[in-house]
Amino acid sequence: MDLQHWLGRAVEASGEWAAEFAPFTPHPSHHVDDERFGAAFADLTKRLRDNYPFFHPSYVGQMVKPPHPAAVVGYLAAMLVNPNNHAREGGPATADMEREVIAELAAMFGFRRHLGHLTTSGTMGNLEALYVARESHPGAGVAYSADSHFTHARMCRVLGMEGHAVPVDRHGRMDLDALEDLLRRERIGTVVLTAGTTGTGAVDPVHEALALKARFGVRLHVDAAYGGFFTLLAGEGLFDRRPWDAIAFCDSVVVDPHKHGLQPYGCGAVLFRDPQVARHYRHDSPYTYFTPSDLHLGEISLECSRAGAAAAALWLTLRLLPATPEGLGQVLLPGLKAARRWADLLRASPHLTLYQPPELDIVTYFPSEPTLAGVDEATARVLSDGMAGPDPVYVSTLRVDGDALTERHPWLVADAPNARILRSVLIKPEIGDSLEHLHQRLEGLATGRSPRCPVPPSPSARPPVPTPSR
Repeated sequence: MDLQHWLGRAVEASGEWAAEFAPFTPHPSHHVDDERFGAAFADLTKRLRDNYPFFHPSYVGQMVKPPHPAAVVGYLAAMLVNPNNHAREGGPATADMEREVIAELAAMFGFRRHLGHLTTSGTMGNLEALYVARESHPGAGVAYSADSHFTHARMCRVLGMEGHAVPVDRHGRMDLDALEDLLRRERIGTVVLTAGTTGTGAVDPVHEALALKARFGVRLHVDAAYGGFFTLLAGEGLFDRRPWDAIAFCDSVVVDPHKHGLQPYGCGAVLFRDPQVARHYRHDSPYTYFTPSDLHLGEISLECSRAGAAAAALWLTLRLLPATPEGLGQVLLPGLKAARRWADLLRASPHLTLYQPPELDIVTYFPSEPTLAGVDEATARVLSDGMAGPDPVYVSTLRVDGDALTERHPWLVADAPNARILRSVLIKPEIGDSLEHLHQRLEGLATGRSPRCPVPPSPSARPPVPTPSR
Protein backbone atom coordinates (compact mmCIF):
# COMPACT_ATOMS: atom_id res chain seq x y z
CA MET A 1 0.00 0.00 0.00
CA ASP A 2 1.48 3.31 -1.14
CA LEU A 3 0.70 5.55 1.85
CA GLN A 4 1.83 8.77 0.19
CA HIS A 5 -0.33 8.10 -2.86
CA TRP A 6 -3.47 7.40 -0.85
CA LEU A 7 -2.94 10.35 1.46
CA GLY A 8 -2.79 12.52 -1.63
CA ARG A 9 -5.95 10.90 -2.98
CA ALA A 10 -7.68 11.60 0.34
CA VAL A 11 -6.90 15.31 -0.04
CA GLU A 12 -8.02 15.24 -3.69
CA ALA A 13 -11.28 13.47 -2.81
CA SER A 14 -12.05 16.10 -0.19
CA GLY A 15 -11.43 18.84 -2.73
CA GLU A 16 -13.63 17.13 -5.31
CA TRP A 17 -16.47 16.90 -2.80
CA ALA A 18 -16.07 20.54 -1.76
CA ALA A 19 -16.14 21.63 -5.40
CA GLU A 20 -19.75 20.39 -5.67
CA PHE A 21 -20.87 23.39 -3.58
CA ALA A 22 -21.01 27.06 -4.48
CA PRO A 23 -17.54 28.68 -4.46
CA PHE A 24 -16.58 31.20 -1.79
CA THR A 25 -13.51 33.16 -0.78
CA PRO A 26 -11.72 31.89 2.35
CA HIS A 27 -11.36 34.52 5.05
CA PRO A 28 -7.91 36.16 5.01
CA SER A 29 -7.45 35.46 8.75
CA HIS A 30 -6.77 31.83 7.80
CA HIS A 31 -4.01 32.66 5.35
CA VAL A 32 -0.42 31.68 6.14
CA ASP A 33 2.28 31.98 3.46
CA ASP A 34 4.44 28.99 2.61
CA GLU A 35 7.63 30.51 3.99
CA ARG A 36 6.17 31.00 7.47
CA PHE A 37 4.52 27.62 7.34
CA GLY A 38 7.75 25.97 6.23
CA ALA A 39 9.62 27.38 9.20
CA ALA A 40 6.95 26.27 11.66
CA PHE A 41 6.70 22.84 10.03
CA ALA A 42 10.46 22.38 10.28
CA ASP A 43 10.23 23.11 13.99
CA LEU A 44 7.39 20.61 14.34
CA THR A 45 9.20 17.77 12.59
CA LYS A 46 12.33 18.49 14.62
CA ARG A 47 10.31 18.35 17.85
CA LEU A 48 8.66 15.10 16.80
CA ARG A 49 12.06 13.44 16.60
CA ASP A 50 12.03 13.53 20.39
CA ASN A 51 10.13 10.25 20.48
CA TYR A 52 10.93 6.61 20.97
CA PRO A 53 10.86 4.45 17.80
CA PHE A 54 7.44 2.97 18.39
CA PHE A 55 7.43 1.58 14.83
CA HIS A 56 10.62 -0.47 15.25
CA PRO A 57 10.94 -4.09 16.48
CA SER A 58 13.59 -2.90 18.97
CA TYR A 59 10.83 -1.04 20.81
CA VAL A 60 9.06 -3.50 23.11
CA GLY A 61 8.32 -1.06 25.91
CA GLN A 62 4.73 0.10 26.10
CA MET A 63 1.52 -0.85 24.29
CA VAL A 64 2.30 1.41 21.36
CA LYS A 65 2.66 0.79 17.65
CA PRO A 66 1.93 2.83 14.52
CA PRO A 67 -1.60 2.72 13.12
CA HIS A 68 -2.23 0.76 9.95
CA PRO A 69 -1.80 2.87 6.79
CA ALA A 70 -5.49 2.32 6.02
CA ALA A 71 -6.38 3.85 9.39
CA VAL A 72 -4.14 6.85 8.68
CA VAL A 73 -5.74 7.43 5.28
CA GLY A 74 -9.26 6.91 6.62
CA TYR A 75 -8.65 9.30 9.50
CA LEU A 76 -7.20 12.02 7.26
CA ALA A 77 -9.97 11.68 4.66
CA ALA A 78 -12.65 12.18 7.32
CA MET A 79 -10.68 14.74 9.32
CA LEU A 80 -10.68 17.06 6.30
CA VAL A 81 -14.48 17.11 6.62
CA ASN A 82 -14.18 17.24 10.44
CA PRO A 83 -17.40 15.45 11.41
CA ASN A 84 -18.59 15.24 15.02
CA ASN A 85 -20.31 11.96 15.86
CA HIS A 86 -22.19 13.33 18.85
CA ALA A 87 -25.32 13.82 16.75
CA ARG A 88 -26.08 12.40 13.33
CA GLU A 89 -26.34 15.87 11.83
CA GLY A 90 -22.77 16.46 12.96
CA GLY A 91 -21.55 13.64 10.71
CA PRO A 92 -24.14 11.46 8.96
CA ALA A 93 -21.64 9.28 7.11
CA THR A 94 -19.27 8.69 10.03
CA ALA A 95 -22.16 8.17 12.45
CA ASP A 96 -23.34 5.31 10.24
CA MET A 97 -19.80 3.99 10.04
CA GLU A 98 -19.56 4.03 13.82
CA ARG A 99 -22.72 1.98 14.16
CA GLU A 100 -21.35 -0.52 11.64
CA VAL A 101 -17.99 -0.99 13.36
CA ILE A 102 -19.67 -1.25 16.76
CA ALA A 103 -21.89 -4.02 15.37
CA GLU A 104 -18.76 -5.82 14.14
CA LEU A 105 -17.08 -5.52 17.54
CA ALA A 106 -20.25 -6.73 19.27
CA ALA A 107 -20.37 -9.76 16.99
CA MET A 108 -16.69 -10.42 17.77
CA PHE A 109 -17.63 -10.80 21.45
CA GLY A 110 -20.76 -12.83 20.71
CA PHE A 111 -23.32 -10.17 21.68
CA ARG A 112 -26.57 -10.97 19.86
CA ARG A 113 -28.07 -7.63 20.84
CA HIS A 114 -26.04 -4.63 21.89
CA LEU A 115 -25.78 -0.95 22.61
CA GLY A 116 -22.45 0.75 22.26
CA HIS A 117 -20.26 3.40 20.75
CA LEU A 118 -16.66 4.43 20.26
CA THR A 119 -14.90 6.38 22.99
CA THR A 120 -11.69 8.34 23.12
CA SER A 121 -10.05 5.64 25.28
CA GLY A 122 -10.55 2.55 27.38
CA THR A 123 -10.55 4.83 30.41
CA MET A 124 -13.66 6.60 29.15
CA GLY A 125 -15.22 3.28 28.19
CA ASN A 126 -14.69 1.94 31.70
CA LEU A 127 -16.12 5.14 33.17
CA GLU A 128 -19.28 4.65 31.11
CA ALA A 129 -19.57 0.98 32.09
CA LEU A 130 -19.23 1.87 35.79
CA TYR A 131 -21.68 4.76 35.38
CA VAL A 132 -24.29 2.35 34.00
CA ALA A 133 -23.39 -0.06 36.83
CA ARG A 134 -24.05 2.67 39.40
CA GLU A 135 -27.38 3.55 37.83
CA SER A 136 -28.37 -0.12 37.63
CA HIS A 137 -27.35 -0.92 41.24
CA PRO A 138 -27.61 2.35 43.20
CA GLY A 139 -25.56 2.42 46.38
CA ALA A 140 -23.70 -0.80 45.60
CA GLY A 141 -19.94 -1.14 45.34
CA VAL A 142 -17.58 -2.40 42.66
CA ALA A 143 -15.06 -5.25 42.92
CA TYR A 144 -11.98 -5.44 40.71
CA SER A 145 -8.74 -7.36 40.93
CA ALA A 146 -5.67 -5.95 42.64
CA ASP A 147 -3.87 -6.19 39.29
CA SER A 148 -6.59 -4.48 37.27
CA HIS A 149 -6.02 -1.12 35.63
CA PHE A 150 -5.96 1.83 38.02
CA THR A 151 -8.88 3.23 36.00
CA HIS A 152 -11.39 1.30 38.07
CA ALA A 153 -10.36 2.54 41.49
CA ARG A 154 -10.11 6.08 40.18
CA MET A 155 -13.47 6.00 38.37
CA CYS A 156 -15.15 4.61 41.47
CA ARG A 157 -13.95 7.72 43.29
CA VAL A 158 -15.20 9.93 40.44
CA LEU A 159 -18.62 8.26 40.55
CA GLY A 160 -18.86 8.18 44.34
CA MET A 161 -18.90 4.38 44.45
CA GLU A 162 -17.09 2.17 46.91
CA GLY A 163 -14.32 0.20 45.22
CA HIS A 164 -12.93 -3.12 46.52
CA ALA A 165 -9.64 -4.62 45.33
CA VAL A 166 -9.70 -8.42 45.20
CA PRO A 167 -6.46 -10.40 45.63
CA VAL A 168 -4.99 -12.27 42.67
CA ASP A 169 -3.56 -15.77 42.43
CA ARG A 170 0.00 -16.66 41.49
CA HIS A 171 -0.87 -16.19 37.82
CA GLY A 172 -2.08 -12.63 38.32
CA ARG A 173 -5.74 -13.58 37.87
CA MET A 174 -8.55 -12.58 40.18
CA ASP A 175 -8.93 -15.02 43.09
CA LEU A 176 -12.59 -16.05 42.81
CA ASP A 177 -12.64 -17.56 46.30
CA ALA A 178 -11.64 -14.17 47.68
CA LEU A 179 -14.24 -12.55 45.43
CA GLU A 180 -16.98 -14.85 46.70
CA ASP A 181 -16.03 -14.05 50.28
CA LEU A 182 -16.25 -10.34 49.47
CA LEU A 183 -19.65 -10.77 47.80
CA ARG A 184 -20.94 -12.46 50.97
CA ARG A 185 -19.63 -9.69 53.24
CA GLU A 186 -20.22 -6.51 51.24
CA ARG A 187 -22.93 -5.03 49.09
CA ILE A 188 -21.36 -5.37 45.66
CA GLY A 189 -23.30 -4.55 42.50
CA THR A 190 -20.64 -4.99 39.83
CA VAL A 191 -17.57 -7.15 39.35
CA VAL A 192 -14.90 -5.97 36.89
CA LEU A 193 -12.98 -8.79 35.24
CA THR A 194 -9.89 -8.13 33.15
CA ALA A 195 -9.13 -9.87 29.86
CA GLY A 196 -5.47 -8.98 29.54
CA THR A 197 -4.06 -7.01 32.45
CA THR A 198 -1.75 -4.20 31.44
CA GLY A 199 1.00 -5.46 33.73
CA THR A 200 1.35 -9.10 32.75
CA GLY A 201 -1.44 -9.79 30.24
CA ALA A 202 -3.25 -12.10 32.68
CA VAL A 203 -6.82 -13.10 31.84
CA ASP A 204 -9.29 -13.38 34.72
CA PRO A 205 -11.49 -16.55 34.82
CA VAL A 206 -14.56 -14.88 33.32
CA HIS A 207 -16.24 -18.23 32.71
CA GLU A 208 -16.02 -19.21 36.37
CA ALA A 209 -17.37 -15.83 37.49
CA LEU A 210 -20.64 -16.44 35.63
CA ALA A 211 -21.79 -18.70 38.47
CA LEU A 212 -21.22 -15.84 40.94
CA LYS A 213 -23.22 -13.53 38.70
CA ALA A 214 -26.15 -15.93 38.88
CA ARG A 215 -25.78 -16.53 42.63
CA PHE A 216 -25.31 -12.96 43.83
CA GLY A 217 -27.08 -10.98 41.10
CA VAL A 218 -24.06 -8.84 40.27
CA ARG A 219 -23.25 -7.24 36.96
CA LEU A 220 -20.13 -8.49 35.19
CA HIS A 221 -18.08 -5.93 33.29
CA VAL A 222 -15.05 -7.08 31.28
CA ASP A 223 -12.17 -4.69 30.82
CA ALA A 224 -10.72 -6.07 27.59
CA ALA A 225 -9.15 -2.75 26.62
CA TYR A 226 -5.81 -4.42 25.98
CA GLY A 227 -6.59 -8.06 25.31
CA GLY A 228 -10.02 -7.92 23.71
CA PHE A 229 -9.03 -8.68 20.13
CA PHE A 230 -7.38 -11.94 21.25
CA THR A 231 -10.89 -13.36 21.36
CA LEU A 232 -10.38 -13.79 17.59
CA LEU A 233 -7.79 -16.48 18.33
CA ALA A 234 -9.74 -18.23 21.10
CA GLY A 235 -10.66 -21.14 18.85
CA GLU A 236 -7.14 -21.74 17.57
CA GLY A 237 -6.00 -23.95 20.49
CA LEU A 238 -3.41 -21.42 21.64
CA PHE A 239 -4.93 -20.70 25.04
CA ASP A 240 -8.01 -21.46 27.14
CA ARG A 241 -10.96 -20.20 25.14
CA ARG A 242 -13.50 -20.40 27.99
CA PRO A 243 -12.93 -16.89 29.44
CA TRP A 244 -13.34 -15.39 25.96
CA ASP A 245 -16.49 -17.35 25.15
CA ALA A 246 -17.96 -16.25 28.50
CA ILE A 247 -17.77 -12.55 27.59
CA ALA A 248 -20.93 -13.06 25.51
CA PHE A 249 -22.84 -13.59 28.77
CA CYS A 250 -21.42 -10.58 30.63
CA ASP A 251 -23.17 -7.23 30.88
CA SER A 252 -20.58 -4.99 29.27
CA VAL A 253 -17.13 -5.01 27.71
CA VAL A 254 -14.53 -2.39 26.81
CA VAL A 255 -11.96 -2.80 24.03
CA ASP A 256 -9.37 -0.42 22.60
CA PRO A 257 -9.01 -0.49 18.81
CA HIS A 258 -6.08 1.90 19.25
CA LYS A 259 -4.08 -1.05 20.56
CA HIS A 260 -4.49 -4.32 18.65
CA GLY A 261 -7.12 -2.83 16.33
CA LEU A 262 -4.39 -0.87 14.48
CA GLN A 263 -5.97 2.54 15.06
CA PRO A 264 -4.42 5.90 15.94
CA TYR A 265 -4.87 7.02 19.52
CA GLY A 266 -8.28 8.28 20.44
CA CYS A 267 -10.24 5.08 19.65
CA GLY A 268 -11.77 2.96 22.41
CA ALA A 269 -15.16 1.27 22.54
CA VAL A 270 -17.74 0.28 25.13
CA LEU A 271 -20.49 -2.28 24.47
CA PHE A 272 -23.50 -3.31 26.55
CA ARG A 273 -25.37 -6.58 26.08
CA ASP A 274 -28.72 -5.03 27.03
CA PRO A 275 -29.77 -2.13 24.75
CA GLN A 276 -32.21 -1.00 27.45
CA VAL A 277 -29.34 0.58 29.41
CA ALA A 278 -29.86 3.53 27.05
CA ARG A 279 -32.39 4.75 29.61
CA HIS A 280 -29.53 5.68 31.95
CA TYR A 281 -28.19 8.17 29.41
CA ARG A 282 -31.50 9.95 28.81
CA HIS A 283 -31.12 13.72 28.55
CA ASP A 284 -32.52 16.63 26.57
CA SER A 285 -30.63 18.97 24.26
CA PRO A 286 -33.11 21.15 22.35
CA TYR A 287 -30.49 22.58 19.97
CA THR A 288 -28.70 19.33 19.09
CA TYR A 289 -30.86 16.44 17.94
CA PHE A 290 -33.10 17.44 15.09
CA THR A 291 -32.43 14.72 12.51
CA PRO A 292 -34.75 11.71 12.85
CA SER A 293 -32.83 8.76 14.27
CA ASP A 294 -33.44 5.83 16.58
CA LEU A 295 -30.92 7.21 19.04
CA HIS A 296 -28.14 9.63 18.27
CA LEU A 297 -24.74 8.43 19.46
CA GLY A 298 -24.57 11.36 21.86
CA GLU A 299 -27.76 10.10 23.49
CA ILE A 300 -26.01 6.88 24.52
CA SER A 301 -22.69 8.40 25.56
CA LEU A 302 -21.30 10.45 28.42
CA GLU A 303 -18.93 12.16 25.99
CA CYS A 304 -20.28 14.85 23.74
CA SER A 305 -18.01 15.85 20.85
CA ARG A 306 -16.14 12.86 19.40
CA ALA A 307 -14.12 12.72 16.20
CA GLY A 308 -16.02 11.10 13.36
CA ALA A 309 -12.59 10.55 11.83
CA ALA A 310 -11.93 7.80 14.38
CA ALA A 311 -14.98 5.90 13.13
CA ALA A 312 -13.91 6.35 9.50
CA ALA A 313 -10.40 5.08 10.25
CA LEU A 314 -11.68 1.95 11.99
CA TRP A 315 -14.35 1.37 9.34
CA LEU A 316 -11.79 1.45 6.51
CA THR A 317 -9.38 -0.78 8.42
CA LEU A 318 -12.06 -3.38 9.12
CA ARG A 319 -13.05 -3.40 5.45
CA LEU A 320 -9.54 -4.68 4.71
CA LEU A 321 -8.75 -6.58 7.93
CA PRO A 322 -12.09 -7.66 9.41
CA ALA A 323 -12.51 -8.68 13.05
CA THR A 324 -12.13 -12.38 12.22
CA PRO A 325 -9.44 -15.01 12.87
CA GLU A 326 -8.39 -14.72 9.21
CA GLY A 327 -8.30 -10.90 9.34
CA LEU A 328 -7.08 -9.08 12.43
CA GLY A 329 -6.40 -12.42 14.08
CA GLN A 330 -3.42 -12.91 11.78
CA VAL A 331 -1.98 -9.58 12.93
CA LEU A 332 -2.10 -10.71 16.58
CA LEU A 333 -0.81 -14.23 16.02
CA PRO A 334 2.92 -13.44 15.48
CA GLY A 335 3.19 -11.54 18.78
CA LEU A 336 1.43 -14.32 20.66
CA LYS A 337 3.74 -16.98 19.20
CA ALA A 338 6.80 -14.81 19.81
CA ALA A 339 5.84 -14.44 23.48
CA ARG A 340 5.68 -18.22 23.87
CA ARG A 341 8.99 -18.61 22.07
CA TRP A 342 10.66 -15.98 24.21
CA ALA A 343 9.34 -17.65 27.36
CA ASP A 344 11.21 -20.79 26.31
CA LEU A 345 14.41 -18.81 25.74
CA LEU A 346 14.04 -17.20 29.17
CA ARG A 347 13.54 -20.56 30.86
CA ALA A 348 16.86 -21.68 29.41
CA SER A 349 18.73 -18.45 30.15
CA PRO A 350 21.32 -18.26 32.96
CA HIS A 351 21.07 -14.45 32.98
CA LEU A 352 17.34 -13.70 32.77
CA THR A 353 14.44 -15.33 34.63
CA LEU A 354 10.86 -15.60 33.40
CA TYR A 355 8.56 -13.98 35.98
CA GLN A 356 5.48 -15.90 34.88
CA PRO A 357 4.40 -17.62 31.64
CA PRO A 358 2.74 -15.17 29.23
CA GLU A 359 -0.93 -15.65 28.46
CA LEU A 360 -1.04 -13.11 25.64
CA ASP A 361 1.80 -11.07 24.12
CA ILE A 362 3.23 -9.43 27.27
CA VAL A 363 6.40 -11.04 28.63
CA THR A 364 7.66 -10.35 32.16
CA TYR A 365 11.16 -11.31 33.30
CA PHE A 366 14.05 -10.08 35.42
CA PRO A 367 17.85 -10.25 35.70
CA SER A 368 18.87 -13.40 37.57
CA GLU A 369 20.06 -11.75 40.77
CA PRO A 370 19.75 -13.48 44.17
CA THR A 371 17.93 -10.68 46.03
CA LEU A 372 14.97 -8.38 45.42
CA ALA A 373 17.21 -5.35 45.82
CA GLY A 374 19.60 -6.80 43.28
CA VAL A 375 16.77 -7.51 40.84
CA ASP A 376 15.51 -3.96 41.19
CA GLU A 377 18.93 -2.41 40.65
CA ALA A 378 19.75 -4.61 37.65
CA THR A 379 16.34 -3.94 36.11
CA ALA A 380 16.89 -0.19 36.30
CA ARG A 381 20.31 -0.63 34.69
CA VAL A 382 18.92 -2.70 31.80
CA LEU A 383 16.20 -0.11 31.20
CA SER A 384 18.61 2.83 30.99
CA ASP A 385 21.58 1.12 29.33
CA GLY A 386 19.33 -0.52 26.77
CA MET A 387 18.43 2.84 25.24
CA ALA A 388 22.11 3.85 24.89
CA GLY A 389 24.57 2.89 22.22
CA PRO A 390 24.33 2.11 18.52
CA ASP A 391 22.00 -0.88 18.89
CA PRO A 392 19.32 0.32 21.32
CA VAL A 393 16.54 -1.75 22.80
CA TYR A 394 13.54 -0.25 24.58
CA VAL A 395 11.78 -2.13 27.36
CA SER A 396 9.59 -1.09 30.27
CA THR A 397 9.44 -2.03 33.93
CA LEU A 398 6.77 -3.30 36.28
CA ARG A 399 6.94 -2.82 40.03
CA VAL A 400 5.99 -6.10 41.72
CA ASP A 401 5.23 -6.80 45.37
CA GLY A 402 7.93 -8.82 47.08
CA ASP A 403 5.50 -11.55 48.11
CA ALA A 404 4.41 -12.01 44.49
CA LEU A 405 8.02 -12.39 43.39
CA THR A 406 9.03 -14.84 46.11
CA GLU A 407 5.85 -16.90 45.69
CA ARG A 408 6.81 -17.52 42.07
CA HIS A 409 10.55 -17.74 42.76
CA PRO A 410 11.19 -18.91 46.35
CA TRP A 411 14.98 -18.78 45.92
CA LEU A 412 14.91 -14.96 45.92
CA VAL A 413 16.03 -13.28 49.13
CA ALA A 414 13.32 -10.84 50.22
CA ASP A 415 15.54 -7.95 51.32
CA ALA A 416 13.13 -5.30 49.99
CA PRO A 417 9.33 -4.85 50.05
CA ASN A 418 9.11 -4.86 46.24
CA ALA A 419 11.20 -4.77 43.09
CA ARG A 420 11.01 -3.62 39.53
CA ILE A 421 11.10 -6.31 36.87
CA LEU A 422 11.31 -6.05 33.09
CA ARG A 423 8.22 -6.05 30.93
CA SER A 424 8.03 -6.28 27.15
CA VAL A 425 4.97 -5.90 24.95
CA LEU A 426 5.25 -7.85 21.69
CA ILE A 427 2.43 -5.94 20.03
CA LYS A 428 4.08 -5.59 16.61
CA PRO A 429 3.99 -8.66 14.33
CA GLU A 430 7.55 -7.96 13.10
CA ILE A 431 8.91 -8.96 16.51
CA GLY A 432 9.22 -12.59 15.43
CA ASP A 433 12.12 -11.76 13.09
CA SER A 434 14.05 -9.92 15.82
CA LEU A 435 13.32 -12.00 18.91
CA GLU A 436 16.62 -13.90 19.21
CA HIS A 437 18.64 -10.73 18.75
CA LEU A 438 16.49 -8.91 21.31
CA HIS A 439 16.99 -11.74 23.79
CA GLN A 440 20.76 -11.72 23.31
CA ARG A 441 20.91 -7.96 23.75
CA LEU A 442 19.00 -8.16 27.02
CA GLU A 443 21.12 -11.02 28.29
CA GLY A 444 24.18 -8.88 27.65
CA LEU A 445 22.65 -5.90 29.42
CA ALA A 446 21.64 -8.06 32.39
CA THR A 447 25.24 -9.16 32.86
CA GLY A 448 26.63 -5.66 32.37
CA ARG A 449 28.38 -6.45 29.09
CA SER A 450 28.93 -3.72 26.52
CA PRO A 451 25.70 -2.62 24.85
CA ARG A 452 27.43 -2.84 21.47
CA CYS A 453 26.35 -5.97 19.63
CA PRO A 454 26.72 -7.04 16.00
CA VAL A 455 23.81 -6.16 13.76
CA PRO A 456 21.54 -9.23 13.48
CA PRO A 457 21.43 -11.05 10.15
CA SER A 458 18.42 -10.60 7.94
CA PRO A 459 15.49 -12.96 8.61
CA SER A 460 16.17 -14.87 5.38
CA ALA A 461 19.79 -15.52 6.45
CA ARG A 462 18.83 -17.01 9.78
CA PRO A 463 17.83 -20.65 10.32
CA PRO A 464 14.13 -21.17 10.99
CA VAL A 465 13.14 -21.22 14.65
CA PRO A 466 10.74 -24.05 15.54
CA THR A 467 7.47 -22.93 17.03
CA PRO A 468 6.77 -24.64 20.36
CA SER A 469 3.66 -26.78 20.43
CA ARG A 470 0.80 -25.55 22.61
